[in-house]
Amino acid sequence: MNTITSLFNIKYPIIQGGMVWNSGWELASAVSNAGGLGLIGAGSMYPDILRQHIQKCQAATDKPFGVNVPLLYPDIDQLMQIIIEEGVKIVFTSAGNPKSWTSHLKEQGITVVHVVSSVKFALKAQEAGVDAVVAEGFEAGGHNGREETTTFTLIPMVREQLAIPLIAAGGIATGRGMLAAMVLGADGVQMGSRFVATVEGSGHQAFKDLVVQAKEGDTELTLKELAPVRLLKNKFYEDVKALYTKAPTKEELSNLLGRARAKKGMFEGDLEEGELEIGQVSALIHDIKPVAEVIEELIIDFEQAKKQMMLL
Repeated sequence: MNTITSLFNIKYPIIQGGMVWNSGWELASAVSNAGGLGLIGAGSMYPDILRQHIQKCQAATDKPFGVNVPLLYPDIDQLMQIIIEEGVKIVFTSAGNPKSWTSHLKEQGITVVHVVSSVKFALKAQEAGVDAVVAEGFEAGGHNGREETTTFTLIPMVREQLAIPLIAAGGIATGRGMLAAMVLGADGVQMGSRFVATVEGSGHQAFKDLVVQAKEGDTELTLKELAPVRLLKNKFYEDVKALYTKAPTKEELSNLLGRARAKKGMFEGDLEEGELEIGQVSALIHDIKPVAEVIEELIIDFEQAKKQMMLL
């Protein structure tokens, strides 16, 4: 047992990222059943859809699971009400001010974790009363911090100043990566990209296949003027790159992005026009497997790496 397994009452200190269009109830329940903490990604769900996913997850697992909620979501009041009504006990918040919801959720007996990308925001989250912090490095997929601090640098800097449990995210997809993060001061890890490429992930099969094919350098952080996001390079990415040569305004970038482009890419499988969010660590992911196998391999790799370190 460590602080993370104790906090969530789980077997392994492994948390699945609550990724838009990839983290439905099937993935969350599979991760929880395999000994980690599964998260439903509410960022791509209307309130009634979230309720359905929570109820299906409750039917599929008797283990703890949570919901990830981007705080900038327009229907945030409804989402939080549903989470409380349905008896969810763990909430991960991101993309917003943790002060806005932490105390209210904790009054309902909910464990609250906030996702940050800098020491400054980790301390603000701690001050807001969260139970733990996820510190996510620049390598991560999806929406990212503006500081461009890598996980290897961020984790020890946050650990140096943080008094509450710390979860590392960004660039972790193996047991060795998990061990490295914990040596640097993390109490547990959160993995997103590795769980995209699973049988239970709710992303489109064509997107999963592309993730497995990704090589070093196939992702890039872009659209910093709107909200920094790491994408696989495809036609949409090239269109963004071309627009940047003309010194675009935020409005022009926003017009190019349009609406529902992430859904088009990751959920509907449009590999040309879609927004394909994934981390740099995709170059280390070579297969699509059931979640139970992924977690079993992570733990075996973690234990083997630990034994090797003891021999040094």
